[in-house]
Amino acid sequence: MKDLTRSSAGDQESEGVPLRSLRAGQSGRVARLTGNDDLIHRLRELGLRVGARVQMIQPGNPCIIRLDGQKFGFRADGAARVLVRLAKAAI
Repeated sequence: MKDLTRSSAGDQESEGVPLRSLRAGQSGRVARLTGNDDLIHRLRELGLRVGARVQMIQPGNPCIIRLDGQKFGFRADGAARVLVRLAKAAI
């Protein structure tokens, strides 16, 4: 299984959380993609690259996210392969 990451090892915050765990309205940036080469290639073709901003529109199976002004649906297993760093809440 391939692992593409920009974060340093041991930094738990940069590890991210599975995309499927975001609540409706939550957003974050892609921290890591995991899976086989074909899956990572497909995710990257959709625009899910490290650093891309995503927002959860509808959690569940399938979950619906917003990415670059477009909405995408993912099965729970596909969404689990995308780890995101949550955006800081506005004060």
